Amino acid sequence: MQPAFVKSADFAINKPAGQPCSHLSAERRCDIHQQLRPRGFAGCDVFDCFGAGQQVTQVMLVGHDWQQDAQTAQEMFSAFDVLRRIHEVRWYLAQAELLAADDGELRGKIAQAAEHARNISAGDAEQLASLDLAEFRSGVGDLLDRVSLVVRSKAGAPGRDMRYAELINRSFRGVDLRRTCLRGALLLGADLSQTDLREADLLGADLRAADLRGADLSTSLFLTQPQIQAARGDEHTRIPSELRRPSHWMSADAG
Repeated sequence: MQPAFVKSADFAINKPAGQPCSHLSAERRCDIHQQLRPRGFAGCDVFDCFGAGQQVTQVMLVGHDWQQDAQTAQEMFSAFDVLRRIHEVRWYLAQAELLAADDGELRGKIAQAAEHARNISAGDAEQLASLDLAEFRSGVGDLLDRVSLVVRSKAGAPGRDMRYAELINRSFRGVDLRRTCLRGALLLGADLSQTDLREADLLGADLRAADLRGADLSTSLFLTQPQIQAARGDEHTRIPSELRRPSHWMSADAG
């Protein structure tokens, strides 16, 4: 639908924003969904809208057809663009609430932010368009930063702060990265095999093609399904219980 992508290792074709994918069937479904990676669409396998697409099409603008009306299409695309970010924030806040379960004051602030995010999600397209998304995300980001520091401090002395660091293709094989802040770090193609990443803050870290074979991410903070979908791993990779092990990790080309 709306998102654009460029022919690359993640996408086999070019697709402009607002144009249907050539693999969108008449039933509005992906006709190669079971073959995304073999057909060159690893990026689609990684992508997750966190329920924003369903909220826009089945609740907010139910009954409207973006393929039949250009104005409706623009309204849907704009709403989806904002709502996906709001829903992702709601996922992080849900994780934060669990992490701060024994801190009443902090948990109260998280609950307040979560309620605000829910109210935004329940609004209409016009309300979403007027939202100061940068300000909202900044406030939540500060709150999540506090949660991260509290959790990492309780587990021991916080590790290095490498947030937003450019670590493309770097080797951390077997390194102890417990309690390290890797928020927003660029770890594309990085070797994190056999690495201990327990209590490491991975919020927004780019793990595309990162080698996680044998790594321990069992208690990593703010790790999402799209992040591990984008990485490489194996049966020895430990991940949080709420996430599912990517099927391509088990394939012969996972190494």
